[in-house]
Amino acid sequence: MARLHLFDLDGTLIKGSAAPVEISRQLGLLDEIGELERDLAGGRIGPPEYAVRVHGLWSGLTQAHVAAAFVSAPWLVGIQDVWRDIRERGDYCAVISLSPSFFVERLLEWGAHAAHGSVFPEVPFTRPVDPAGILNASAKVGVAERLRTEFGVGRADCIAYGDSMSDVELFASVPVSVAVNADHHLAGLATHTYTGGDLREAYALAQVKRA
Repeated sequence: MARLHLFDLDGTLIKGSAAPVEISRQLGLLDEIGELERDLAGGRIGPPEYAVRVHGLWSGLTQAHVAAAFVSAPWLVGIQDVWRDIRERGDYCAVISLSPSFFVERLLEWGAHAAHGSVFPEVPFTRPVDPAGILNASAKVGVAERLRTEFGVGRADCIAYGDSMSDVELFASVPVSVAVNADHHLAGLATHTYTGGDLREAYALAQVKRA
């Protein structure tokens, strides 16, 4: 049976940072995004309100800013190597993130079979963001289920990689999980725990024998 590897983005593939932070860095808005990140982490706002406020913050965003943020983000090393190996084994890899879809979808070029993020309007923005298209922790599980069905993979053959509270429900829905540079929210929940800067090492932890 093929396996489906499900990767979070912020704090997982991007070490110690997040796509909105890297985008805001390009716009000189680190203080502003920092405040929003703290409000989100503290539960003072939810993902839809966060998205609406980020959309307003990024009124001057261009595709050049997004491209520069993507290139300069502190990615784990070995991402493309891991996804190449997954493909060569006949398995599947997907990214599911609460971050904007226009950033997440760039990972298709690195070899992901699928990349899903919160749906934002095209850059530069000419339309408001629709809160209905913004993902939350539960929605990540729903996306994973759709992908599992699309690829014909059993739930027993899914592996999740994540780092924070937004991955708790996803970890609970799969039999194998890898906490990557994770915070306390995933303590005791993951099958494996990895701290470091190389996705190949985290991936190796999940290479259990097939039934």
